[in-house]
Amino acid sequence: MDEELIRRAPKALLHDHLDGGLRPQTVIELAEEFGYTGLPEFDGTAEDLGRWFAEAADSGSLPRYLETFEHTVGVMQHADALFRVAAECAEDLAADGVVYAESRYAPEQHLAAGLSLDEVVEAVDAGFREGERRAAAAGRPIVVTTILTAMRHAARSAEIAELAVRHRDRGVSGFDIAGAEAGYPPTRHLDAFEYLRRENFHFTIHAGEAFGLPSIWEALQWCGADRLGHGVTIMDDILVGADGHATLGRLAAYVRDKRIPLEMCPTSNLQTGAAESYETHPIGLLRELHFRVTVNTDNRLMSSTSMTREFAELHKARGYTLDDMQWFTINALKSAFLPFDRRLELINGLVKPAYEELRDEVSPPPA
Repeated sequence: MDEELIRRAPKALLHDHLDGGLRPQTVIELAEEFGYTGLPEFDGTAEDLGRWFAEAADSGSLPRYLETFEHTVGVMQHADALFRVAAECAEDLAADGVVYAESRYAPEQHLAAGLSLDEVVEAVDAGFREGERRAAAAGRPIVVTTILTAMRHAARSAEIAELAVRHRDRGVSGFDIAGAEAGYPPTRHLDAFEYLRRENFHFTIHAGEAFGLPSIWEALQWCGADRLGHGVTIMDDILVGADGHATLGRLAAYVRDKRIPLEMCPTSNLQTGAAESYETHPIGLLRELHFRVTVNTDNRLMSSTSMTREFAELHKARGYTLDDMQWFTINALKSAFLPFDRRLELINGLVKPAYEELRDEVSPPPA
């Protein structure tokens, strides 16, 4: 599979941060337009600024990785800026072959210029609807919903949960908590999760990225998460013997048996030190053990990545084929915070026929 074939294949994305996927040129122009003066030194070109983001994020440290967001969030404090970033996000994802995406962001981080939480959500939603319109006009239809994120070191999770439910019929499909895991367990936000469950609302939790099994256990058994953001440390509960046989501990078995989706982000995990290489990334073994694994980008700017690149790297490292891509894509759509009938429409009406056509193109059936 070459990258063009991978790009053309329909893909679904569950874990992508809006403030981690800006175009470098947009960062420059928004900084000029709205007077943000905190950008790092660069030679003035978008290419150089893009390199700076990737290099600054490529540190092996999650806290250092998160520092790069000061600049993207810094230029996203006005409704026009949020609208533009969201519209361009939808266009960029559609151009990359993504047919369904859930984009997440923390509304509480976009209030410095006087916007209210509701105004932030409305501006982002309007941007995504415009991006969907532009993508459809270009012949690349995409559906985008949003996940509202609360910062786990702050104390606004209950407020953001109520905000998400308030906008559930206007583009918001889920809730999340994000930020450094160590010292900020998900149970600190238990009131938010209990409220969401009473409201029959979907939520995912960043867990098992930079912290161990207790983070995953709390996210599932105390908080009731529908999905796990990253979840790579579930490997700590899987013992692989010298003969290659894998024995699952109680928590790992529960995650697999309950079909709990893992939102894995290979390139990002390499940057933050959660994995050592594409070849040894946990996604390989978890795929073999039939966990509900999905492939995601996390932060396209900081990781200098795309869904096409993620699958291209996995193809090179593990020999994944179109069949594997289809498996990951259907996993993601099965796990999407989208009504069941709409998931089926995408799986049966779009994804399966498209992959069948691509397989025939690569290996035509005998005459």
